[in-house]
Amino acid sequence: MKHILLSLLVLALSVSGLYGQTIEPTVPADEEDPYVLLCGQADKAVADGDFEGAAQRLLEAMSLHPDSPQNVLLLSNLGMIYSYMDNDSMAIVVLDEAVRKAPKLRTAQENRAKVLLKIGRDKDAYEAFGNVIAADSLNMEARYYHGTIALYSGNLDVAEADFGVLASLAPDELSTAQALGTLYSLSGRDRESLPYLRRLVSEDPAPEYYAALAGALLSLGELSEASAILADGMGRYADDPELYYYRAILNRERFLLDDAHRDAAMALRLGANPKRIAAIFEKK
Repeated sequence: MKHILLSLLVLALSVSGLYGQTIEPTVPADEEDPYVLLCGQADKAVADGDFEGAAQRLLEAMSLHPDSPQNVLLLSNLGMIYSYMDNDSMAIVVLDEAVRKAPKLRTAQENRAKVLLKIGRDKDAYEAFGNVIAADSLNMEARYYHGTIALYSGNLDVAEADFGVLASLAPDELSTAQALGTLYSLSGRDRESLPYLRRLVSEDPAPEYYAALAGALLSLGELSEASAILADGMGRYADDPELYYYRAILNRERFLLDDAHRDAAMALRLGANPKRIAAIFEKK
């Protein structure tokens, strides 16, 4: 059920982040200073989705006071703004500079890690999130991403430790349910995954959560509930190959082989992995 994780990692690029703002407010105390006015304009531009305008205001502000200590935070914000504009190479350059100037600024470290994750440099992102955790062991966002990368890389012990912190400090967060549901699914603990996957289907009914819950129920022999979940999911997402894949397994378990083969064929047409489809009908 590794398909769950791919969708979770996209959360790294949301403007607000999982547990707090990615773009920090940049306005210092003296609101009459042109530097301060430009920072405020940049904040407003970010809120309005005008990332190009926000980047220009920050560059203008830093050019007014190139030696201001506040510029390190502005650099961190500017890096994320470039990332939102899909200029990730420039984002990394800017964030590298922010981290070089202020290695203890966790916001810059976190932002750099998120962009590294976005561009597929998982190993570097893992190290960067680890640096944040080393400085702040209770950082929920860093724990989430560090644990997710660890889990996807097969480092279950690290994922267990990171997600254990989430479960302890943020048990009611939906992201904690995502983390634990994924952890238990990928480690074969289907019974433990059920409450988290049921919550995800209820509160964030994405197709991957329907598929994950159906798969866990089928593994446990809970065919009636699996059938209901698949019917609900397919009512919402009629073209999702994973749902057809799991319904093919359900029909196989019910000895409805013609229906199983039809569902398997539909899953293939929708892009499912042929080897996974063939395995449905292999002798156990």
